[in-house]
Amino acid sequence: MTKTEIKHPDKQVDTGAYSAGVLVDGWLFISGQGSVDLATGEVIRGNIEEETTNTLNHIKKIIEAAGGKMADIVKCTAHLSDINEFDRYNAVYASFFPGIKPARTTVQSVLGDGIKVEIDAIAKLGSGI
Repeated sequence: MTKTEIKHPDKQVDTGAYSAGVLVDGWLFISGQGSVDLATGEVIRGNIEEETTNTLNHIKKIIEAAGGKMADIVKCTAHLSDINEFDRYNAVYASFFPGIKPARTTVQSVLGDGIKVEIDAIAKLGSGI
């Protein structure tokens, strides 16, 4: 098995001991992303819609760095700091996935640094989706 690290193209600071993405046999595993400025490491605070947009834009940049597209994502796990914001988060999330949506788990979690949402993803690249 060969693993290839996929880096976020905008990341300039160390935000922890993890890879943004790991590619194995056409499968891309994207680590949990949040609304963070990757030039400074600071949280970009906003409402749930803004933070969800920032988070999914990070995922989009990572998958594109691996040669894929958002339609290649088959599974997401999302953590919300307040499950009562689900409908507003879901509307933004849906806008990133026209057509067949990825399988998804969404739970309420205690998230670090006061972020409102964290999302990870699994994609199958070259699948013709």
